[in-house]
Amino acid sequence: MKDLGPVHYFLGMEILRTPNGLSLTQSKYIKDSLTRTKMQDAKHISSPVASGRRLSLHDGAPLDDPSEYRSVVGALQYLTLTRPDIAFAVNHVCQFMHQPTSAHWVAVKRILRYLNGTSTHGLFYKPGSLSLMAYSDADYAGDPDDRRSTGGYCLYLGSNLISWSSKKQGGVSRSSTEAEYRQLAYTAAAISWFRAIFRDLQLSLSCPKLWCDNISAISLASNPVFHARTRHVEVDYHYVREKVVRQELDVRYLATHDQIADIFTKGLSIPRFQLLTSKLPVRSSPVNLRGCIR
Repeated sequence: MKDLGPVHYFLGMEILRTPNGLSLTQSKYIKDSLTRTKMQDAKHISSPVASGRRLSLHDGAPLDDPSEYRSVVGALQYLTLTRPDIAFAVNHVCQFMHQPTSAHWVAVKRILRYLNGTSTHGLFYKPGSLSLMAYSDADYAGDPDDRRSTGGYCLYLGSNLISWSSKKQGGVSRSSTEAEYRQLAYTAAAISWFRAIFRDLQLSLSCPKLWCDNISAISLASNPVFHARTRHVEVDYHYVREKVVRQELDVRYLATHDQIADIFTKGLSIPRFQLLTSKLPVRSSPVNLRGCIR
């Protein structure tokens, strides 16, 4: 084994240390992807997905050769390692890999145009407290083809984002409460996994906070009397309530305006998207004086 010193570039990720913290970006990977798709001179756009509209399987005409679509979307999936701000947009276009259309390709190009203007952006980490906090949200029945909900969460260690997800739920929910509670269960499982890791490292953490903007879902997690009116919710999703009873999870309410996980469930207006992106936080990397990576 050989000590190569502090890492600066690894598998397409650029790591830059500063006195204030550590920056993770994929600038070269983005520029290579833009060059490969001939999008390096494309006009910049302020958000990766349009607000208020979901793509359908039946939008547009089928592509003659879907191989480029699949290749580009696959590359974008790897980019979400340091760019949670495009997680929803990439997850959305991934759902049409089997039969992409011209409308879906336009959506992919929008993501590339957004990246062209934010190629130096990435995650920033700094020293902070050892406390877990998560935000959970779901967009009820948002898919126009099968009416499944899209759920998302983001998990912080102190002020640092360490895990996030944007994913269509596995089944159709009969109410917004069921969709939100289902997402609470997924998020609670992610929190439990990280707590187990920290326990193995012999690090003691306080009870994690889980923020949700649906009052009914919070009541379902904390009030056993409320369960009688929600029998259609699958029994295994009462996993959340068990965690609350054992004081292994503290589920709290916050206003929708403050819900950071909103960015993982649907397309947002540009001001709203930029606000939540700053809270992830995804920001421009400090100037790197090491020179270009080749």
